[in-house]
Amino acid sequence: MSSNHPVTIQRLDGESSSRLLDAVAVEEPLEIRLSLDLLMPGDHKPVSITMRTPGHDDELAVGFLFSEGILASPAQIRNVSHWGRPPPGKAERNVAVVELAPDVDIDLARLERHFYTTSSCGVCGKTSIDALRQERPFANSDASSFHITTETLLALPDALREHQASFGVTGGLHATGLFNAQGEVVLVREDVGRHNAMDKVIGRLFLDDKLPAADYGMIVSGRTSFELMQKAAMAGVSTLIAIGAPSSLAIEMAEEFGMTLVGFMRDGRCNVYANGQRIS
Repeated sequence: MSSNHPVTIQRLDGESSSRLLDAVAVEEPLEIRLSLDLLMPGDHKPVSITMRTPGHDDELAVGFLFSEGILASPAQIRNVSHWGRPPPGKAERNVAVVELAPDVDIDLARLERHFYTTSSCGVCGKTSIDALRQERPFANSDASSFHITTETLLALPDALREHQASFGVTGGLHATGLFNAQGEVVLVREDVGRHNAMDKVIGRLFLDDKLPAADYGMIVSGRTSFELMQKAAMAGVSTLIAIGAPSSLAIEMAEEFGMTLVGFMRDGRCNVYANGQRIS
């Protein structure tokens, strides 16, 4: 499944005009469904539709379900597969089914919110303000040992950019990177939706049973919203770095959860918005 799509464009440059081949980021819907024992065989319960860039859809599905408090452990999952009728002319299957292991007990009330998430905002479909804030499973995990030097911190944007292959082609994808205290970016996922990119990273960690990620920080290619702070907090990450600006609620959440929040990482400088004690 390709993350970019070729298009023919007309380029205007001053008074000249030319036609050439370009590439744009792919945006397609993905429906996330659950398969539970209590349903009839072959039946699936729709949970969410998200507009995403195809690729790593299994990570996206389980990362979303974990960050929404529906899944708690990889042992709850028997299988993740693509299912459904592909759209006309497409080979991709735009339905991801998460099949739960027998006798798994989940909070079905959480599934009644009928999520619909766009590539620009991941919480638009939630039906109440209370539904925005999730209970953090790793709230008591020890993340205080994570520290990073200023020199290492300021090198992170370039380190992330080296892994953004699809962005290099299209210029239209967000990225989330997982990095250690030495500044090594060890995992990167790209997507047209910034929340999807983070869900893919979290989903990979979840499937590998590597949560909480207390020994790592996250860097995002754009701005920092409430939702990204919450997803990082759900994963047990103590430090979130952004190339762009944070929102007021993102700063409030960082202070509430004791997380380090850094923004405007550019030109060898940055702003520390909360809990700068992890930066030396």
